[in-house]
Amino acid sequence: MRPTLLALHTTDVTAVANLYAGHLQLLASLTSCLRHSIFLRRLRSLHAHILSSGFKPQNHILNRLIDLYSKHGDIPSALHLSDTSPRPDVVARTSLINAYSNAGDLLLARKVFVETPIGVRDTVFYNAMISGYSRASQGPQAVKVFRSMLLDGFIPDDYTFTGVLSAAAYIVNLELLQCQQLHCPTVKLGSELVVSVSNALIALYGKCESFVAGIIAREVFDKMPERDELTWTTMVVGYVRRGDVFSARQVFDKMEDRFDVVWNAMISGYVHHGFFTDAFEIFRRMLCLKLPLDEFTYTSVLSACANAGFFGHGKSVHARIIRDGPCFDPKSTLPVENVLVTLYSRCSKMELARKIFDGIIMKDSVSWNAILSGYVNLGQIDDARALFEEMPRDSQLPWMVMMSGLVQSGLSEEALKLFNRMRAENVKPCDYTYAGTFSACGDLGAMEHGRQLHGQLIRLGYESSISAGNALVTMYAKCGAIEEAHLVFLIMPNLDFVSWNSIIAAFAQHGHGNEAIELFEMMIKEGIHPDRLTFLTVLTACNHAGLVDEGFQYFESMQREYGISPGEDHYARLIDLLGRAGKIEEATNVIQQMPFEAGPSIWESVLAGCRIHRNVDLAVYAADHLFNMIPRHHGSYVLLSNIYASFGRWEDVAKVRKLMKDRGVKKEPGCSWIEVENKVHVFLVNDVTHPEVHKAYRFLEVLGAKMRKLGYVPDTRYVLQDVESERKEYVLSTHSEKLALAFGLLKLKVGAKIRILKNLRICGDCHSAIKFISLATGRDIVVRDAKRFHHFKDGECSCGNYW
Repeated sequence: MRPTLLALHTTDVTAVANLYAGHLQLLASLTSCLRHSIFLRRLRSLHAHILSSGFKPQNHILNRLIDLYSKHGDIPSALHLSDTSPRPDVVARTSLINAYSNAGDLLLARKVFVETPIGVRDTVFYNAMISGYSRASQGPQAVKVFRSMLLDGFIPDDYTFTGVLSAAAYIVNLELLQCQQLHCPTVKLGSELVVSVSNALIALYGKCESFVAGIIAREVFDKMPERDELTWTTMVVGYVRRGDVFSARQVFDKMEDRFDVVWNAMISGYVHHGFFTDAFEIFRRMLCLKLPLDEFTYTSVLSACANAGFFGHGKSVHARIIRDGPCFDPKSTLPVENVLVTLYSRCSKMELARKIFDGIIMKDSVSWNAILSGYVNLGQIDDARALFEEMPRDSQLPWMVMMSGLVQSGLSEEALKLFNRMRAENVKPCDYTYAGTFSACGDLGAMEHGRQLHGQLIRLGYESSISAGNALVTMYAKCGAIEEAHLVFLIMPNLDFVSWNSIIAAFAQHGHGNEAIELFEMMIKEGIHPDRLTFLTVLTACNHAGLVDEGFQYFESMQREYGISPGEDHYARLIDLLGRAGKIEEATNVIQQMPFEAGPSIWESVLAGCRIHRNVDLAVYAADHLFNMIPRHHGSYVLLSNIYASFGRWEDVAKVRKLMKDRGVKKEPGCSWIEVENKVHVFLVNDVTHPEVHKAYRFLEVLGAKMRKLGYVPDTRYVLQDVESERKEYVLSTHSEKLALAFGLLKLKVGAKIRILKNLRICGDCHSAIKFISLATGRDIVVRDAKRFHHFKDGECSCGNYW
């Protein structure tokens, strides 16, 4: 109903004031019925009538006008009224503070607060400023106003405590003492048991990391004479945040009323902590009790299906969503559609995922990144590339996902080019993006490029990032710079179990078994619980260093001391350790005692041990298993062929090669690469494509004469062809690692360490030759092959010929 204005024919000022106050009250009551623009038009019309009537409004009329203008966003009109008022009182000033706070301008709100004399203020005035800071999540400022309120002699009320406690929950690194200091006044002034105050106290203690804070939150909860939906939700969420889903469930089971939000909080907590079965159980109870299901319920349950790989359950939930579609809020469908894309992509159903994605009307960044991650995780890199070019790329995440996919697909050089393109498009990289570039540099062996990126990381202030630090440790280690990797680890301000695993793996791959074991023992002393990957790296360290007894000890301690059941990969490391040490019989005993059938990795370890110790019969037995299990894997054929060739059994070599040809198995060509002046140079065996390879061949001829004087004799046993002796020596000289090394000696400055990477295992002759080259040239040489690192210096190798 629209209020009608009466003509003013009376001189009774009080009656006129009451008349206008009544009209303002009536207009205020219509707030929810009128559109914003219509409300402001009527308010301005009424204000204009007051002014044109000649009536000079008193403070309570002015305050009402200021309040209505403020609440409906017309800050200039509210401010004008306040400025023209001869004596703006505390109500007007409080309205202005609320108006500025609601508009997000806390600086102006603070200006009004500071310029208001203490004699004019009241408790509500302080509450307005505290609430403004609370809504803006500015906890320290709210607490500061609360303290000034106490110093100025004002008594806080329930609204004060609710506001300041809610704001304090946003304080970073909240400490228990800060919570208790704010808790004490609520007890002294009798506000602790007020529902809103108790809720704020529970939320405050829930944000504190202290174990005692959780206990106090529960004490507040237990003392409450009345509880509302927020109470139960806050208590459950607090326990979930601490990872204590057991206590959260205890509180949840005591709840008498069926508050929908608490059920969703419980499901979300179970999903977040990996208790998917319990999440489904709560969901089923909601269905049985016919509780309303919203987007939060569906999003959590579908996330559980996606994370657990429960495709069938996910399809059932999806079917329910389709069935309940008419009752589903259209504005809430996007999060559900996004998690459906994730569900189907994680279950390798990309066609269904893409169909849902294409049907999303208002796609957001989550939608695009969900489908992009699906393509990347399934290795469909071409589809990922096409989508990437189509999607919005103004944030860091799509670049990071795409770079990760390229690195995982072995396209590290493309990943680095994409990083450069990212910067060219003015998208600022984050520490996770740099972690991806370090992985790419590690794969390529591009240490100088990685070092430059390391400098950029420091300049941008990301040097304390754990993810970037871990990637740096791995990058330097993969590039053969174990000292730099260790230094990065030592100066990292924060370490997690990935950090320890990375540095232990680094020392293991470089053959420093004892150092790797020492780091493992330090990790245990630091209270970091090892995982299955930790033991895998420790067993690798023992393997490369020939520490058989130590390897057995750690293998047995996995289950006994840490409850980790050894997998096939752990058994493969143990069998490889025994095989390399010549303990073939012990290795076969381990295979017989395994709780599962031996897989490809087990028989590959047996075959590798047979190569070293020249056990042809067992090699044939292991190879037969591999040919049946992985018939198109070239490595098994090549290794058996090499064993036959070492015995001169050329007919058997021919049979293996024919078998490869019949099955369409192609041998991976050997190649090596080296970084020179920020460019990676690749050399193939018997290379004729590199523009300067002829210089490398000539240099090797000159170097060969020096090496022979020092005692080098080509080991033609590693020529896997039945040719004449001279031809065998030539074949050895064309191996890719020798060509890369010769190129590095020609191009790198005198004294620089030479680092070479190879895609296959280094052969015995190349290993021997590089030892002599390091002696003849006085250069330190590092070679990373498919299994480990070799550090050559003064005619010796770090592996001690145990490889």
